[in-house]
Amino acid sequence: MQRYFIEVLYRGTNYSGFQIQQNANSIQAELEKALQIFFKDEFQLTCSSRTDAGVHAMSNYFHFDSTSRINSCNSEALKKAVYNLNAIIPDDIVVKRIFKVGNNAHCRFDAFSRSYSYYIYQHKNPFLADRSFYYPYKLDIMKLQEAASILLNIEDFSSFSKKHTQVKTFICKINKSEWGMEDDSIVYNVEGNRFLRGMVRGLVGTMLKVGTGKITLDEFEMIINAKDNKKADFSVPAQGLFLVNVNFNFC
Repeated sequence: MQRYFIEVLYRGTNYSGFQIQQNANSIQAELEKALQIFFKDEFQLTCSSRTDAGVHAMSNYFHFDSTSRINSCNSEALKKAVYNLNAIIPDDIVVKRIFKVGNNAHCRFDAFSRSYSYYIYQHKNPFLADRSFYYPYKLDIMKLQEAASILLNIEDFSSFSKKHTQVKTFICKINKSEWGMEDDSIVYNVEGNRFLRGMVRGLVGTMLKVGTGKITLDEFEMIINAKDNKKADFSVPAQGLFLVNVNFNFC
């Protein structure tokens, strides 16, 4: 048995998310189908970060175990396999690389950090509609930045986790949290050791209320300390969210 990591990027617009679901297409379903077609064997992927419906990824990782003919592939053969897999899967999913790892390597538990970006545009643009959030309201960038900085000193993110999340703890460590400009977009960049279900969208939606003056910074902190997700705003849409990177010590 040999374990492999597979790195992919995808535009999530047409998918129900990563995880296989009944009566809905997913990133996992398309990847497993392509692997089965090319390697003539069944594969079950384990995900590093389970992105929701409509969320994009510039880099995400999955691992799988195999006893099939893939085990006879050297690095050059794996590069050719990547080329062939990309000819099979839809154009909005791209396999970047496949590589062997130790049999105990785990793409979820061995990741020491993940980074996300959320894109907002304020002037109507048809080329941004499926990968950014149109928000044509006046924003105080300084207030947004102050709100983002507060998160660097927070540990318990219970208020920013959606319901029905099966986790043992809501403790997360954020080491980067900042707003900036990128071309015609306002971007929130965040990096942490782990993220809860819906957490980034909850943070963005709630901080936008600070940026528009609907709530004060003190009220933002009160929402954090309440540890009650009913007080946060999860309403921002999925298309503005990108998983940017998953970081490991060995790749």
